[in-house]
Amino acid sequence: MKLFGKFFLLSICLGLPLSVYAQINAEQVMTIGRNVLSMDDYMLAIQYFNQAIKAKPYLADPYFLRGLAKMSLDDYKGAEIDCTEALKRNKFKTEAYKLRGFARQHLGLDSLAIEDYNEGLKHDPTDRYFLFYKGVALTTMKKNEDALETMNQLLRLYPRFEEGYAARASLNLQREDTIAALEDVDKAIKLNRSMVNPFLIRAEIESNRGNWESALSDMDEAVKLYPEEPGFYINRAYVRYNTDNYLGAMSDYNFALQLDPNNMAALFNRALLRFEVKDLINAKKDFSTVLSMNPENFHALYNRGLVQLETGEYKEALADFKSIARKYPNFYPVYYAIAEAERNLGNLKAVGANVNHAESLVRKYVANPESNPLDRPTIAAGTQRNANRIPEGEEEDENEVMNRFNQLVTMQEMPQTQMSYNERIKGRVQDRNVIAEPEPMYSISYNPPSKSLGGVTNYFRALDAFNRGRYIPRTLYLSPIQSGLSDDDYDALFKLADNYTSVIAGSGKKVRPADLLARGVAYSMLKNYKAAIEDFDRIIASNPDFTIAFISRGVARYEEARMQEDQRMAMHEIAMAAADFDAATKLDPNLIHAWFNKGFIMYNQRDYSQAAECFSKAIELDPEFGAAYYNRGLCFLSTGRKNEAFADLSRAGELGVLPSYNILKRMK
Repeated sequence: MKLFGKFFLLSICLGLPLSVYAQINAEQVMTIGRNVLSMDDYMLAIQYFNQAIKAKPYLADPYFLRGLAKMSLDDYKGAEIDCTEALKRNKFKTEAYKLRGFARQHLGLDSLAIEDYNEGLKHDPTDRYFLFYKGVALTTMKKNEDALETMNQLLRLYPRFEEGYAARASLNLQREDTIAALEDVDKAIKLNRSMVNPFLIRAEIESNRGNWESALSDMDEAVKLYPEEPGFYINRAYVRYNTDNYLGAMSDYNFALQLDPNNMAALFNRALLRFEVKDLINAKKDFSTVLSMNPENFHALYNRGLVQLETGEYKEALADFKSIARKYPNFYPVYYAIAEAERNLGNLKAVGANVNHAESLVRKYVANPESNPLDRPTIAAGTQRNANRIPEGEEEDENEVMNRFNQLVTMQEMPQTQMSYNERIKGRVQDRNVIAEPEPMYSISYNPPSKSLGGVTNYFRALDAFNRGRYIPRTLYLSPIQSGLSDDDYDALFKLADNYTSVIAGSGKKVRPADLLARGVAYSMLKNYKAAIEDFDRIIASNPDFTIAFISRGVARYEEARMQEDQRMAMHEIAMAAADFDAATKLDPNLIHAWFNKGFIMYNQRDYSQAAECFSKAIELDPEFGAAYYNRGLCFLSTGRKNEAFADLSRAGELGVLPSYNILKRMK
């Protein structure tokens, strides 16, 4: 009975108009939301808390619980905002300080996080997690003595708190007190062998000491605990390499790439190992793959050049070395490499010139290092800040954000081992990697829109009037473009198109626009876009105010353009599709789907500014249009506007667009 009640209420809540939100039983919705949250279905929980907030916006709990759900989806900015709203309504809600502080730590706002923890400790001076999180935040800020005092206080109160020992071990390692760090690691492992961080800390210490066998034992434990974490195999491969176990190291790199085929660290390190064991063809292949993902990786470019020197591809090697010299004119080793390539090509004059230039750079550096610095390219030149968290108060510039978004690949991150919120986290939709592409256009279809967590915006005044007029036997819907129709679906559409062809042929000169529309929609769903466009053309020729036909023709024209091999014709069709959506908005300025569809086209044409304007107009008309927030967020990322993008993606996730949280996670 309880289960029936849950789903019955869900169907009501997600379909109610705004006028009846006040009638919702907020407490009942909250109870269901808590239950759903406890089952780790965070996206659905957010939808319930949305309903409670709309019904009773003065309550603190719905904001706090929605913040908790967002935090579980790695939407830390959204969690921070919701906790702030909760505290506005109830400044004594201690858990909100804890959650907001935790979110702020993940946003790099450690000093603000500490303010929250201090506020919480005023209410409860012995709270385990306030002390723990505060200690970690102080460690991150390198306030070592304050951090040590906090950690010591924590462990005096809770001497069996294994996470506290692991955190203090990390702190002691930062303080270069390896003896104390190892003591804490041993205590943490004795209390709980299922924690991975102590093994990683000890592996790092033993590696730094050159105790490779001990380090390997700890990395084996880490792999046992997280067998699907690519980073642990990469780290173990490094340890195995240092024990001269090249076969084991190669096996670890291969397995890491089975788990994550686009892991650049694994590809780069495997390439180096292949180079060392003279598997030159595959080494070059790996370096080239790394460069296809990140053309700025000059170490990969340099090493590929060295491989090509050994395989006799001297012209290709020379091209790689010269690319590096243009970017890093004071990187002296590259001139020796250029000289070697030129020697093999018979350009002896160039050999001497490059060797002399390299030696001149070194002499100048030795004579006056400050005035004549040498270039030292990073592993991923231009993106090295992304390897670490950006310091508090600093922001990535627009180019850095754009580059990261453009290089976005499906790579899983290391699990959070240093600190996790004191709630069990599962059902993490942000871990389901997605391709960073916009939500699709809306088209006229015989299929209703698929159900989603958020209320999908699909009201179209003209289409509603058409359906109510019963001009054709079947109902038409406005739906996001769908793929994957079944054979039965296609058979039914072919029969439908044939039936309307017979009807139209028998109508003589009095062909009804409704019949042309019905056949055109069927053709569109069958991907016969030329025939569909012809039907829509005939409608518009005699009925220039038929908004439905403009929407339908705009979609068909764009899809036809995508199938065009002639680039000029494709661009013409795309321009005509955009013009159809413009015509639709002139006929109905409130038609949000026409604005959305034009925005989609502009996004794919990389006109991100105009695309964002179109999505903004759709949002202005419907502030709960989740797909428009998501697509506008991608526009902002593509132009480097990180803060606006994160706000839009957070809002889109809140409205039920699941891919938002994966993009947020990967961009952080």
